[in-house]
Amino acid sequence: MYLKVHRIPGAGEVVAVCDAELLNVTLMRGDVKVCITGGFYGTERVDEEEVRKALCDAGNANIIGKRAVALAIAMGLVTEADCIMIGDVPHTQIFRI
Repeated sequence: MYLKVHRIPGAGEVVAVCDAELLNVTLMRGDVKVCITGGFYGTERVDEEEVRKALCDAGNANIIGKRAVALAIAMGLVTEADCIMIGDVPHTQIFRI
């Protein structure tokens, strides 16, 4: 998986996670185009443990891909009902207030 933590001064951080095979892929959902780029999701592969740690600490997260979303579900952070499908790829977001 790829992981990038965006630190936003005064607003906290956003953790972005995607499955490795999705990097640099563009997905379509109706008229909406989703570009999965290294600029947002990172360019260094990480292991599942690093993703777990980042998600545990995340105030906000953007997660895309079958394995990445399944991990968030297994951690109890989201449910399947919290996810949308973009083609055959699950996507979810976490917002903690």
